[in-house]
Amino acid sequence: MRNLSVVTQFILLGIPHTEGVETMLFVLFLSFYIFTLVGNLLILLTIVSSTRLHTPMYFFLCQLSVCDIFFPSVSSPKMLFYLSGNSRAISYAGCVCQLFFYHFLGCTECFLYTMMAYDRFIAICFPLRYSIIMNHKMCAILATRTSIFGCIQATFLTTLTFQLPYCGPNEVDYYFCDIPVMLKLACADTSALEMVGLISVGLMPLSCFLLILTSYSFILCSILQIRSTEGRHRAFSTCSAHLMAILLAFMPVVLIYLQPTPNPWLNAAVQVLNNLVTPMLNPLIYSLRNKEVKCSLKKIFLPRCMTSLALCKNS
Repeated sequence: MRNLSVVTQFILLGIPHTEGVETMLFVLFLSFYIFTLVGNLLILLTIVSSTRLHTPMYFFLCQLSVCDIFFPSVSSPKMLFYLSGNSRAISYAGCVCQLFFYHFLGCTECFLYTMMAYDRFIAICFPLRYSIIMNHKMCAILATRTSIFGCIQATFLTTLTFQLPYCGPNEVDYYFCDIPVMLKLACADTSALEMVGLISVGLMPLSCFLLILTSYSFILCSILQIRSTEGRHRAFSTCSAHLMAILLAFMPVVLIYLQPTPNPWLNAAVQVLNNLVTPMLNPLIYSLRNKEVKCSLKKIFLPRCMTSLALCKNS
C-alpha cells in the first residue's frame, strides 16, 4: 500500500454533540469495556476448562468470545484515552490499523455467525451424521476460513480507503477511523470508491445473513417435526441465543452502512452499540440462555468461591 499523503496524523473529534459530558461517557464506556473483557474471558475459561463443552458449537462460541475481546479493543482504548482529557491525535499508521482490524474482526464475526448457523443446521437437521460431518478437522477448517475471508475483506477495504491522497484537512469527525469519515478527508474524487465500498460492505453481511436465514428456515421446519414437547423446547432454546446474537450483530451494520442519508450522531450511537454493548451482551445471552454453560460456570467457580469464603472465615 503506497502512502501518497502528506498528512502524518489525524485528530479524532469524538462522538458528535457530546461536548461537556466526556467524564460521564468515560465512566460509562469504561464500565462497558471492563464488563465485555471479563464476561468474554469467563466464557472462554469456562469452555476451555469444561470437557463437556468441547463440542463444535462451543468451539465456535469460544472463537466468538476471542473476537468479542479484540473487537472493542480496536477503538475503545483510544476513545477512553481522549475522553479522560488526553490527546485526540492518532498517527496515520494507527488510523490504518484501526480501520483494518475493525473490519477484519467485524467480517470474521459475520462469517463466524454463518458457520455457527451451519453447525446448528447440521445438528438439528442431520443429528445422526453430526459427529461425522462436524469433526475436529472440519471445525478447524471452517474457523480458519472465517479469519482468512475476514482478512481478505479488510485488506480490500483498507487499501481502497488509503490509496487516496490525504493532503489537507486531518480532523476525523468521529471517534475512530472508519471508511465513510476517512473518504470525506481525501483530496480526490471518492464517488466511485464510495459506491464500491458500499457494495462491498453491504454485500458481505447481506450474503451471510441470507445464508443464516436459509439455515434457520430448514432448522425451523425440522423443529416443527419434532413430536416431543421437551425435544422441541430444547432445540428452540439451543438456537434462540444464537438468533439473539445475530440480530444484535447485523442490525447496526444495516443502520450504519446502508442508510440513504447518514446521520453522524445516530451512526456514532449505533457504532457504540456495535463496538461495546453487543460484545458485552453476548456472554450474558449465551450463559443465561444455555443450561450447559450455566452448569459449567457453577461447577468451575462455585467451589472456588466456597473455598475462598472458608479461608476468609478461618483467617
